[in-house]
Amino acid sequence: MKILIVDDHAVVRRGMISLLCEHLNGLEFSESSNAREAFSSAMNGEWNLVIADIGMPGRSGLDLIQDLRAAKPELPVLVVSAHSERDYAVRALKLGAAGYVSKQSAPDTLVAAVNRVLAGGRYVSPALAEHLAGTLAGGMQEASHDALSNRELQVLKMIANGMTLKEIGAELALSEKTVATYRARISEKMGLPTNVDLTRYAMRHGLVE
Repeated sequence: MKILIVDDHAVVRRGMISLLCEHLNGLEFSESSNAREAFSSAMNGEWNLVIADIGMPGRSGLDLIQDLRAAKPELPVLVVSAHSERDYAVRALKLGAAGYVSKQSAPDTLVAAVNRVLAGGRYVSPALAEHLAGTLAGGMQEASHDALSNRELQVLKMIANGMTLKEIGAELALSEKTVATYRARISEKMGLPTNVDLTRYAMRHGLVE
């Protein structure tokens, strides 16, 4: 079984490899530090699983899921991210991810998720399963930020963390003008005109630490 681990932090990649080697046999690993590098590796090799973070410089893990879904639909992607399940898990699953694990989860959760996905299944946590059930039953009220695209949500969080449009552009490999367009769309969709309003909303809904 060959697994490609994608995360911009080397210590996280090595930690996951060490954990999985400790609990599972017969695995081979390769590493990528960003989505573009990972896509190239996926296209030039045979893999059983990709484990990917969401928040990476340039193209995000969600972008990678879309790219791989189009090019190699049979290749499963397991998301392991520090972002909350509430904001990103459903988005990742809709794009075709085989599962979502929070980096705050216990180590055996990752092992169980990898086992399940390698066996051809999907993994969602009990909390996420409950959320999905509530959504299907109509018991969950949609928040304003649920209307945002994946990139818009990413920009919203960066604004709420105090980053300027120029800093966001540099982080995401986008022009400042493009980021400004995202910023305008966010305000229009959410009805929040200023950065202060956006930041207060993000803090109130737990979108920033």
